[in-house]
Amino acid sequence: MPKFEECLQRLEKIVQELEKGDVPLEQSLTLFEEGMQLSSSCRKELEQAEGKVEILLKKNGKLQAEPLEPRAEKSPVRS
Repeated sequence: MPKFEECLQRLEKIVQELEKGDVPLEQSLTLFEEGMQLSSSCRKELEQAEGKVEILLKKNGKLQAEPLEPRAEKSPVRS
């Protein structure tokens, strides 16, 4: 799985390509699909990072990493 920064850079390139408007429809759809997958991947990484930060803060500043437990309830996705 690509790293967050790589995903973000690729996503930015896809957006630039689509914004130009000179990409054929078939390629636009392929780029859009790839962009959605990258966006989902980035979102998951951010949620995991957020969870780790919350765990660290709950430890009263003691930097002790713990495995992230997935949340049972999901808050609505922010767009």
